[in-house]
Amino acid sequence: MPDNPPTRTERDSMGPMEVPADAYYGASTQRAALNFPISGLRFSRPFIRVLGLIKMAAAQVNADLGLLAPKTAGAIQRAAREVADGKWDGEFVVDVFQTGSGTSTNMNANEVIANRAGEILGGPSQAGGSKPVHPNDHVNAGQSSNDVIPTAIHVAALVEIEEQLVPALERLRQALAAQSQEFWGVIKTGRTHLQDATPIRLGQEFLGYAGQVQRAVRRLRRAGEELSEVALGGTAVGTGVNTHPQFASRVCALLSKELGVAVRETDNHFQAQNTLDGVLWASGALRSVAVGLQKIANDVRWLGSGPRAGLGELALPEVQPGSSIMPGKVNPVIAESVLQAVAQVIGNDAAVCQAAQGGHFELNMMMPVAAHNLLQSIALLAASAENFRAQCIEGLRATDRGPQSVERGLMLATGLAPAVGYDAAAAIAKEAAKTGRTIREVAREKTQLSEDELSRLLDPEKMTEPG
Repeated sequence: MPDNPPTRTERDSMGPMEVPADAYYGASTQRAALNFPISGLRFSRPFIRVLGLIKMAAAQVNADLGLLAPKTAGAIQRAAREVADGKWDGEFVVDVFQTGSGTSTNMNANEVIANRAGEILGGPSQAGGSKPVHPNDHVNAGQSSNDVIPTAIHVAALVEIEEQLVPALERLRQALAAQSQEFWGVIKTGRTHLQDATPIRLGQEFLGYAGQVQRAVRRLRRAGEELSEVALGGTAVGTGVNTHPQFASRVCALLSKELGVAVRETDNHFQAQNTLDGVLWASGALRSVAVGLQKIANDVRWLGSGPRAGLGELALPEVQPGSSIMPGKVNPVIAESVLQAVAQVIGNDAAVCQAAQGGHFELNMMMPVAAHNLLQSIALLAASAENFRAQCIEGLRATDRGPQSVERGLMLATGLAPAVGYDAAAAIAKEAAKTGRTIREVAREKTQLSEDELSRLLDPEKMTEPG
């Protein structure tokens, strides 16, 4: 039998607790690790980064306000920066599914930073007993889990949208716009209700996709405005008890400067802590992005179907064999990966919606699960949009299948309607469908239109333009 790993005795308000000897976290974190053996899921790197930066800024502001000794504040800032930079990610051991306020993770950060700051000040590593830096009195000064955790959710999501998702979507938009130009000369049959419609340029279809992504970014910017308003400064229930009146606004200013995004203290702390309305709004925007990507990926997949028994109007990049039994088969796997990511994001949004309903009186107590799902959605959309662009969209080629189908398209009869009327044009279309002839051939027989008039009315290129 292996020996039990060495431990040290730490204390919190509930008394002593044995903690792994080499851990930087303390008693409160250890209790939470034992209390929540739920999923093995941990808060993501973006969340821990922002949580560290909040603690770092808080220490500086508390020192500036004369509420924390400069030497102590400096050690906390250095330790918190290390947390933000990812040096101590292994010390964040609390499951996502924990106390609904996220208190356990807030204390996890407080304890790691306090122990590391004490070490920086010359104390022994991970010392139990009395500490030169206290996790509550020093690291958490002017704060509560109830305002720190929702602040971290908002800021982490805002930063990830700006740093990861928006750039990925903008690159995708540019790739779609480039393909729009490349495919502008390709005229094909449009489709509505999965039936033939009037001609359209393949480039016009891709112009629509590019516009869809452009508007998705616009909606994310609006969500960012919601996320930029944070709960910090409300402490326990929104009253701001035990914090300096200038604390939150000063911390927000430092975070804004550090991260390059607008972070501002809410003007109504009572709503900021007992609701997840801003998070829900942002999740809805992410769902909208996801459904937009779903439409584009599905269209590309269908347009590339075949190569002989499908539509076959696009040739997709061949990135891997598609079948373990059918030799030579190549599947639209990149588009399929997007669709699966979309399914997860839609599920995440449902979880965020449920979490947003967890606000009772002065606190929402489903903040950790909301944070996990929101940040995962951002990461999935950013990665799948980037991969879709690089491995699919930029390598698309137009085939000759689309243009070949235009002359035989029944909806060319739409061009005849101004000259012969709707009913006569419909009769020509039905006759063409019944006999297998083209609209031009039937119209030549059934109308008095000259060849020049038929060429003008049935010009598919003219039909792709207004008027």
